[in-house]
Amino acid sequence: MARNITPRDADYSQWYLDVIKAAELADYAPVRGCMVIRPTGYAIWESVQRHFDDAFKRTGHVNAYFPLLIPQSFLEKEAEHVEGFAPECAMVTHAGGEKLEEPFAIRPTSETVIGHMYSKWIQSWRDLPVLINQWCNVMRWEKRTRLFLRTSEFLWQEGHTAHAAAEEAAEETLRMLDVYRQVMEDILALPVVWGEKTIGERFPGAVNTYSCEAMMSDKKALQAGTSHFLGQNFARAFEIRFQNKAGDLEECWTTSWGVSTRLIGAVIMTHSDEDGLVLPPRVAPTKAVILPIGTDERLLDEALLPRAKDFASRLNGVLGGLHVEADSRFYMRPADRFFFHLQRGVPLRLELGEKDMKAGTVRAVRRDTGEKFDIAQDALVSSVPKILEDIQSSLYAKAKTFREANTFSASTYDELKAILDEKGGFVEAYFAGTPEDERRIKEETGGATPRCIPLSDDSRGKCILTGKEGRKTIFAKAY
Repeated sequence: MARNITPRDADYSQWYLDVIKAAELADYAPVRGCMVIRPTGYAIWESVQRHFDDAFKRTGHVNAYFPLLIPQSFLEKEAEHVEGFAPECAMVTHAGGEKLEEPFAIRPTSETVIGHMYSKWIQSWRDLPVLINQWCNVMRWEKRTRLFLRTSEFLWQEGHTAHAAAEEAAEETLRMLDVYRQVMEDILALPVVWGEKTIGERFPGAVNTYSCEAMMSDKKALQAGTSHFLGQNFARAFEIRFQNKAGDLEECWTTSWGVSTRLIGAVIMTHSDEDGLVLPPRVAPTKAVILPIGTDERLLDEALLPRAKDFASRLNGVLGGLHVEADSRFYMRPADRFFFHLQRGVPLRLELGEKDMKAGTVRAVRRDTGEKFDIAQDALVSSVPKILEDIQSSLYAKAKTFREANTFSASTYDELKAILDEKGGFVEAYFAGTPEDERRIKEETGGATPRCIPLSDDSRGKCILTGKEGRKTIFAKAY
């Protein structure tokens, strides 16, 4: 076990922060609640961003950029929206040495300013649908923060679409939820439960909100992404109208959806261990590292290092990017070089020593299991991609098995409370309560909330709280 990392069982929160520090992913900024994303952490975000961005473009979306500052009057146009975000808004009241006539909010989200622009751009049914995404930063003045999971400023994407028909907008909402699910499961190796949010958990101003919920290794839930069917609420507030084919004016139907840098926190807490960061290969910026090892400096420089660089170059050609590097930091002890890459979550370590050179092999070490084995040098380029895929699938299977082992069912409210208190995890129960009922459950269970109503299970039964017919709902304590 790494001496610089607190054991998870001793202090999970400190373990999480220690993993981030050891991997040099992020650090605290001088502004309360903000973080500096270090190069290793930002490289992971770039990988996450690339996979999602490619998926968005495959579904016909394009990128744009909207202003950071939003007039206060914009936020006030949609009452439910402003009520939901008002406590988190950071306001700019002075600029250029003078007090502003109207304060500006630093965007907590962009529905309002984008709604304003859509009202200018959309005139006819021929202009629809509008399918725009933006990658940006937002600010929500959080009282309790944690690196990546909840910070006052964070990076994210927010998609905003406008449609001529309710059915088309509703379909878009679920399409993007499924895009999220696919990338989270296929790339981040995060098994998620996807479903509809209860009334009390909806996005402010939305008709319906859907989410992907993941279980962390401490059995808490993390909302990994959300997709919102906004109906005509924002279109009505911002007069987003179009002339239909009959020549009549109609209000558009809109959606919004987003994921953020909290996904890095999700990957950390789902896959990492007592030694540090563990990354799924498909999202890891460095998928494998080759380390020439030896005591003969001449052999290192003239034979081992050139061979390592050759392997790295050939593997990068197969893997389609700069994903494999040859480590030439010979000023470090071999054990320190191993540890460096281990704590940064590099999925596969390849060691090339003097004995390996003579034997025509390379020693491979998997980050996920610690398994060590030899690969023939002439088979290395064909073997590594297969090993990486096995690591990817193994991490997903391990996380899914953990979630399933810690998912329980409750038929009564007392049973729900007992399971949450004694076991934690996800608890399935039928629910048909109000937002007030949700608040009561949160207070009486020490923070548990309905995470979502799974779309994969349409079963109904007696609500554990009201006795009415309810839908199967996942309850859990969450980040």
